Amino acid sequence: LSLTGYIQACRGLMISAVCLGFFGAVFGLVGMKCTKVGGSDQTKAKIACLAGLIFILSGLCSMTSCSLYANRITSEFFDPSFVAQKYELGAALFIGWAGASLCIIGGVIFCFSIAENSNSARRGYAYNGATSVMSSRTKVHNSVPDKTPPKHFDKNAYV
Repeated sequence: LSLTGYIQACRGLMISAVCLGFFGAVFGLVGMKCTKVGGSDQTKAKIACLAGLIFILSGLCSMTSCSLYANRITSEFFDPSFVAQKYELGAALFIGWAGASLCIIGGVIFCFSIAENSNSARRGYAYNGATSVMSSRTKVHNSVPDKTPPKHFDKNAYV
């Protein structure tokens, strides 16, 4: 707890980003169409939109934390009167910015899932059943073989 204020602020923002990301993932799993938990499609769409908002908030917390730390490092690096050890931007900051960007993009995609669901109803697909191999071949009953190819080709006709 004896760290400087900006490092404590960055730590608090990153902890809140991780907690928000966890709850966003839980709400995202509940709000997906492929899960059985959550109720009707409209309810699931609202839960998915909530997950998207939580992911956007998580990404903004993480982006703010990384940018605050990078701003402090660059201001100390280019300050000629600063005599203590100078740091440079490391890979962890770039990974943090990339992760925050992905959280924000994923949150926006989750938020657009409610707009897709309200405009169109889900369509069912009819199953016609499989055709047998004998029904796809043509039978020739006369003695002269027919040179025309069969009209219905099936993937099992050549096996």
